[in-house]
Amino acid sequence: MNGILEMLGVDPFYLFVVVFVLIAVLFVLYVLLNERYRKLQRSYATFMRGKNGKNLEKSIFARFEELDRVARLAEDNRDEINHIYKKMEGHYQKVGIVKYDAFHEMGGDLSFALAMLDENDNGWIFNAMHSREGCYTYIKEIINGESYIELAEEERQCLEKAIYQEEYDLKKGM
Repeated sequence: MNGILEMLGVDPFYLFVVVFVLIAVLFVLYVLLNERYRKLQRSYATFMRGKNGKNLEKSIFARFEELDRVARLAEDNRDEINHIYKKMEGHYQKVGIVKYDAFHEMGGDLSFALAMLDENDNGWIFNAMHSREGCYTYIKEIINGESYIELAEEERQCLEKAIYQEEYDLKKGM
C-alpha cells in the first residue's frame, strides 16, 4: 500500500486525517438522523395510540365529516352576512351634526342641524332653530347626497360631515 501512495505522491498521514474527518462527519450525520427518527417514532406512536387499522379509518372519516360540517357552517355564515349587509344598506349609517345660534340672541348654540344618511347618501336633514319665541323645525330630504331644496350653511356643513364622516374622524385623530 505504501508503494501505491508513494507512486501517487500522497503522504499516508494526510490520508489518515481525511479519513478521520470523514468518519467524524458521518458520525454527526448519524446522530442527527437518529434524533429525527426518534421524533418521527414518537409522533407516529402518539398518532396511533390505542388505534388499529379500523379505528384509525373511523377516526379519519369522522374528521372528514367534521370538516364538511365546518364548511357548511362557513357557507351558512357567509349567506347570513350577505343578508345582513343587504338589510344594512337602507339603514342610517352616516350622521353629521352642527350646533349653532340661529338668531344670535340666546347664546349657547341651542339650534342644531342633524343629517342622517344611509350607505348611498340618502336620508334627511333635521334642522331645529331655537329662539325666544319658540322652536322651529324643518326636515329636508337628501337623495344621493344632494338636496333639491336650498340648504342653509349649517345644513350644508352637517351634510358634509355625514357624507365625509370617515375623513372627519381621521382629522380628529391627528
